[in-house]
Amino acid sequence: MPVNLALFFCSVLIWGSTWYAITFQLGAVHPAVSVAYRFLLAGGVLLGWLALRRQPILPKRGGWGLILGAGLLNFSLNYFMVYKATALLPSGLVAVAGSVLSLMNVVNARLFLGQPMRPAVLAGGIMGVVGVLLLFTPELDGGMLTGGALIGFGLMMVSNYSASLGNMVVSKTRKAEMPLIGTTAWSMLVGAGIMVIVALVQGASFAIVPSAPYFLSLAYLALFGSIAAFLCYFTLLGRIGPGRSGYVAIMTPVVALVISTMFEDYHWTPAGIAGLLLAVLGNLLVMAPASLGALLRRQLA
Repeated sequence: MPVNLALFFCSVLIWGSTWYAITFQLGAVHPAVSVAYRFLLAGGVLLGWLALRRQPILPKRGGWGLILGAGLLNFSLNYFMVYKATALLPSGLVAVAGSVLSLMNVVNARLFLGQPMRPAVLAGGIMGVVGVLLLFTPELDGGMLTGGALIGFGLMMVSNYSASLGNMVVSKTRKAEMPLIGTTAWSMLVGAGIMVIVALVQGASFAIVPSAPYFLSLAYLALFGSIAAFLCYFTLLGRIGPGRSGYVAIMTPVVALVISTMFEDYHWTPAGIAGLLLAVLGNLLVMAPASLGALLRRQLA
């Protein structure tokens, strides 16, 4: 359990900070180009690490289909939608919308992997989503979900479902005992390649804005937000399954909220405090082992 918690909090803390970092990637550079550079850098670093350690670089021939699926769903469509949505929505609302991933993981794990849907996990996921929504009620007030913002919210739902399907693919790679680092590296490079094609089709320029915020955020998103966080998360996915590991998407906005408080002048409200308590309680419920749920049911009977 300590290892699982370490992997969980590493994923949450890093990804919770990436929502703010993405804002420095927006502007003159096309979203597909920024996503492509991010995963070209991340995938290249991982392959370089394998080469230095003299470990196999090329995956088994039969694994390319899963790598293609993970690259398309996790490292291209998912993040392309996130970047475009961030241009239309406040970063906090984007983080809130991303929390729906936890429920999608629970449902898809039942549909595609045949995993049982424990009531405690489902209830905890719903509780967490409600809590995170309460955290951001100031951003939801005043007709935010209109016009371009509504389009942005829809883009995030597409992103969530893409990521959830990608998690199902990653679960299959873990069950097939495909090497984690090599599989992740090639999936990132496949995703980057897809984004290059999208950028070319849309006539985007591959020129990079020569600014410190862009380069620093790109490095952080590639090395930490992509390599460190994904390796932690995919390891967690293989250890506890997509239903419970998907709860990372519930707690990530809490970290985003703390960063928003520090750098974007977020103001706490009674609803926000109640939302934080609900999110934490839901997190404990989802991460608790099945035996604990059975014990509680016996105590309440």
